[in-house]
Amino acid sequence: MSAAKDPAKGQETREKLLDGALRTLTEQGIAKTSARTIAAAAGVNQALVFYHFGSVDELLSAACRHGTEQRVARYRDRLASIGSLSELLSFGREMHEEERAAGHVAVLGQLLAGAQTQPRLAAATAAGLALWIEEIEKVLTRVLGASALGEFTDPVGLARAVAASFVGMELYEGVDPAGTERALVALERLSLLVTAVEDLGPLAQRAVRHRLRRL
Repeated sequence: MSAAKDPAKGQETREKLLDGALRTLTEQGIAKTSARTIAAAAGVNQALVFYHFGSVDELLSAACRHGTEQRVARYRDRLASIGSLSELLSFGREMHEEERAAGHVAVLGQLLAGAQTQPRLAAATAAGLALWIEEIEKVLTRVLGASALGEFTDPVGLARAVAASFVGMELYEGVDPAGTERALVALERLSLLVTAVEDLGPLAQRAVRHRLRRL
């Protein structure tokens, strides 16, 4: 039976192409990512790129979603167990190190670079980031909902700010590692300030809330 008529074989080929696309982005960059280089990385015929995905852009879009779904699934249980902002930042540090070592930070950088001029890739990259934002939003809604500062925060907007910050730091680290470390330390200190407010007694917390409402 040919690959075209064998669903299992076709799915295997698709997954090889998705993984090959991500590997090509990591190792060669967006400028050298083509049907030929992806097919070589996947170990399949170049024509299969177009048979299964129609175009290289569509393959890269699918690879972006595929890769992000895998990474989010890997961390979902850990994210669900986070109970404070300091835990979220600590987890962010650990995840950053693991993602960088695995080459996923490099993939993100290449996708963002390509997204500046390729609308379809921009949409796919945004959709991939949205998966991360959704998980971060859940954490912030849960953590801040029980906080004395909860009524003054916007978990939806804050989740996007957190995601944008970490994306920026992941890319910035390549040119200024010390600056990235300093930014992470600053965020950790900010989380400690929030924790300090939460540790205040009821009267002090009411005073803080009263003051914030007047701003």
